[in-house]
Amino acid sequence: MFKRILIANRGEIACRIIKTARKMGIETVAVYSEADKDALHVEMADTAILIGPPPAAQSYLIIEKIVAACRESGAEAVHPGYGFLSEREAFPKALEAAGIIFIGPNAKAIAAMGDKIESKKAAAAAKVSTVPGHLGVIADDKEAVKIANEIGYPVMIKASAGGGGKGMRIAWSESEVAEGFARSKSEAKSSFGDDRMFIEKFIVDPRHIEIQLLGDKHGNVIYLGERECSIQRRNQKVIEEAPSPLLDEATRKKMGEQAVALAQAVGYDSAGTVEFVAGQDKSFFFLEMNTRLQVEHPVTELITGVDLVEQMIRSAAGEKLSIKQSDVKLNGWAVESRVYAEDPYRNFLPSTGRLTRYRPPVERITGGVTVRNDTGVYEGGEISLFYDPMIAKLVTHAPTRLEAIEAQGDALDAFVIDGIRHNIPFLSALMAHPRWKSGALSTGFIAEEFPEGFHAIAPDGERAQVLASVAASIDHVLGERKRNISGQMTGRNVMRDSQRAVWLGDKEYKLEVKRETGTIAVRFPGESKPRHLASDWAPGDPLWSGEINSHPAAVQVRNLPNGFALSYQGVETKAYVYTETEAAYARLMPVKVKADTGKFVLCPMPGLVVSVAVKEGQEVKAGETVAVVEAMKMENVLRAEVDGTVKKINAKPGDSLAVDAVILEFA
Repeated sequence: MFKRILIANRGEIACRIIKTARKMGIETVAVYSEADKDALHVEMADTAILIGPPPAAQSYLIIEKIVAACRESGAEAVHPGYGFLSEREAFPKALEAAGIIFIGPNAKAIAAMGDKIESKKAAAAAKVSTVPGHLGVIADDKEAVKIANEIGYPVMIKASAGGGGKGMRIAWSESEVAEGFARSKSEAKSSFGDDRMFIEKFIVDPRHIEIQLLGDKHGNVIYLGERECSIQRRNQKVIEEAPSPLLDEATRKKMGEQAVALAQAVGYDSAGTVEFVAGQDKSFFFLEMNTRLQVEHPVTELITGVDLVEQMIRSAAGEKLSIKQSDVKLNGWAVESRVYAEDPYRNFLPSTGRLTRYRPPVERITGGVTVRNDTGVYEGGEISLFYDPMIAKLVTHAPTRLEAIEAQGDALDAFVIDGIRHNIPFLSALMAHPRWKSGALSTGFIAEEFPEGFHAIAPDGERAQVLASVAASIDHVLGERKRNISGQMTGRNVMRDSQRAVWLGDKEYKLEVKRETGTIAVRFPGESKPRHLASDWAPGDPLWSGEINSHPAAVQVRNLPNGFALSYQGVETKAYVYTETEAAYARLMPVKVKADTGKFVLCPMPGLVVSVAVKEGQEVKAGETVAVVEAMKMENVLRAEVDGTVKKINAKPGDSLAVDAVILEFA
């Protein structure tokens, strides 16, 4: 076994690998860019080596710098994590030439599966179900139209070297094929330096299901069940689970055996994943093979009890698999949510800045429920604009799917993040969504259920009553505290009426609140019994965590002038608690009207101004590009919403702007 390994990655996956290496008694070496000098993975590793400036193209993607770091540190092997160099055939070759072992598959297997056209040919040869399509390189848009007509619509136009949704278009007609082919080819050229395209049949209402494989260097390959990754946004996974609610045992076995056959055909010898597109009728077709550890590997680890990172390390060291196919048993259900630094209310634009609060739910195993949080950040750390916006992967495991979903919802409610925007409200809303709970999934789920994007959910029904109850409870605790201030002159005790009016958004809820032994009792009109709230919440705590009628609940709390900002199960609302007299006066207060910002172009997220396309005095039509802003490797084109004349430009290329900073103003 290795004494020292280097992790050629950053963030949560680097931290994840360090944990397993530490458990195995292996020393770890971290590499870091100048932007990551204070990163968590640097602190956790035994040794850390600086490899360059913040941009990944000048640090984490430079093979020579990784090899040099191995020589400097004496690392015998390298784990690539995922992304960066993990699926670059040249990387294991360079390591081998330097006498360093690659903790991953051999270079030939990476090459065979890294090219989407060649991988489909290999899959067909291994008798794996493949999507009908044309696997040859397509010369131009005319040939693309001809092939699409032969296959039948709709079709998927894809880049051979593609990934992450880039270089990919769905076409429903000849005109869409011609246009989509040109756009995808151009996108593939700029993203991957490879503009080879292919076309295949697009499966309507598809599901994304993948099989986890494990192989060793002795010809053994097994499969560890499947993961369902159908909840996607713009072809990027958002929520994953294992097993899939679609599959039965017979389909699982058939998919697993086909995945193993493909792996054996290319001599696969590490952890890897074969991805399938599945129909609602349980038909399935090969999509691609990922020759690395997947982001969503924890859900498989929790239902199988197998540490995939450990198995990769052991395989790379030449050990035989200690697990046979007959040993693999799927236990319970696991759900993973990807927590990203992005603003769900602004079309998921990236959000950068300092984590002024970062308090994830406590990792635990209690009552048959596991809560696990894979992360690479800490309170006080910074979310950089140079890398992927992932903050954490929150994973829950329970005996049944609904129990795992409920545990995930509770854990998301208890996940406190301040300083940046994040997608937890969106994830919480998904966990409460009836269609998600029913398992009626497809890759179009988010687009179908949130066609206008994600907007703040108004409190209603049971969620509104929970929020009103918690607001009244918090107000009552604060009132008790004020009435018990020490050093007061003796005299008549201050009494306060128990009737309250709680304002949530634009709705008012009347209730009665009283202190009872160990709990606070809240009763709404018409209810025969009060709700009993038990919590050790204290003023200043960002989380109200406790029980409502003995059922666990967590509500996030932020102070506002005379009120609270509360969030729970995807609902974010302002709450104001009044006595009846206070409420009568509050109703008379004028409503503050928001300022009109229609004449301004505002920066939608913290970012860098790439270009400004207009000049002062220029006439601009609605829809015209006025500026481009970049954040987290994503360029965002800002367009004029109305016709107008540019009055003033406040930003220039190279400027770093905060969210809502004014870029330009119209007359």
